[in-house]
Amino acid sequence: MKKRKHFNWAPYLLILPSLVFLAIFFAWPMFRSLILVFRSEDNILNIRAEPSMSAEVVGQIRQSVQVIVLENLCIPPAENEADKTEIWLLVRGEDADGNTIEGWAIDRRIRVDEEDPTSGTVRRRDLDLREEPGPISPIAGTLPVDTPVEILESDELVTWFRVSGPNDAGEEVTGWARYDFIKIISTAHEQVEALIHRGDSGEWTLQYVHRMITDRDFDDALIITILLMVIILPIQFTLAIVMALVLQSRLRGNTLYLYIFSIPLGTSDLAVGIVWYSVFTQSGYLNSLLNALGLIDHPLIFLSPETKHWMILAVVLAEVWRATSLVMVIVVSGLQAIPLEYLEAAELFGAGLWKRLTNVILPLLKPSLQVALILRTILAFQVFGVVIAISGRGLTTLANEAYRWYNEFRNPHVAGAYALFILMLSMITAIFYLRTVRTQIEEGRR
Repeated sequence: MKKRKHFNWAPYLLILPSLVFLAIFFAWPMFRSLILVFRSEDNILNIRAEPSMSAEVVGQIRQSVQVIVLENLCIPPAENEADKTEIWLLVRGEDADGNTIEGWAIDRRIRVDEEDPTSGTVRRRDLDLREEPGPISPIAGTLPVDTPVEILESDELVTWFRVSGPNDAGEEVTGWARYDFIKIISTAHEQVEALIHRGDSGEWTLQYVHRMITDRDFDDALIITILLMVIILPIQFTLAIVMALVLQSRLRGNTLYLYIFSIPLGTSDLAVGIVWYSVFTQSGYLNSLLNALGLIDHPLIFLSPETKHWMILAVVLAEVWRATSLVMVIVVSGLQAIPLEYLEAAELFGAGLWKRLTNVILPLLKPSLQVALILRTILAFQVFGVVIAISGRGLTTLANEAYRWYNEFRNPHVAGAYALFILMLSMITAIFYLRTVRTQIEEGRR
């Protein structure tokens, strides 16, 4: 009888935590990011048959489309509308002619007396009292600013507007929309004009990607990012290999060299940017040194929009100083994996330092160089703190634009488009390195 083979579950159980980690911290955030970039959640407003969010939808109007407000209605809030309520006050007071008038006003227009909540005064400017609660209800009268009023009643209500406007097909849609989706722009004419301020539903769209590409700073950000990467990476790898060879040569005091070379690893990119800014600023160390040597009569301006080449040089120097040590650590680990017999054999056959470097060391360093290239290129696309600290708005990068759209313009959709573009560039370059910088094992599999 053939013995049944026992299935080994151990590898799958060991990999399960990694799969869970990837699902929670990579796959789900990536999915949400794609939705953020390619779907608009609030650019279409559903127009309702009745003033209720659960009422039948009679049509849809796109965000920023102009509509006409036909009437308003203030009603008690539904269970899911507790945060959308407004407080309307029924007040009584005397107008400029001494006539007593009574009407409704939103609570933010009345300064309520803290000691007597049934009295208050009109704040900021003259107040139009309404016959019914609602911003476009008929006017009952006008109270001058600072007029004392008597508060007769207080109601917590939700305002709805009956609007009329065109949908995407050009057809007229008439129905109800809640006040927080509508922005009134004019009440001077017989009809009240408004805009769809935002929607309550969305659609799949490329508008945020298009907005990123057509952004006036997109080209500059892409060019500066790629230029910095093209300049920085060769310098960093050349210096990192030299530093690693110095450490590998076991010169006297090489442990001290390792500590000195590793100092930048303990500093943040923003701190490095501030330090190098103090070097190149108008009253910085460089101007002070040149002045002390008698080479200049007045301070030179290195960091200004008119001297972008100096700003690029400052960023390059700061990034090279900051991140070369990271590449050096990877190269040193790769050098330590090379058997000494290979180097001794090459030296025995008369190979000089350059031939050993090009024919033995670099080919065997390909796995380490591959990792270092991918890591440094990804970090180069994300360069941000050093650029901000040194140049301010004088230079811009892709990461800088992503931050600007999120923080200054309050548009996470376009910021997400920039972030996705950086991710795509990083993945493309990583695949390129994996295909071009092949190790001997990978070349043997071809």
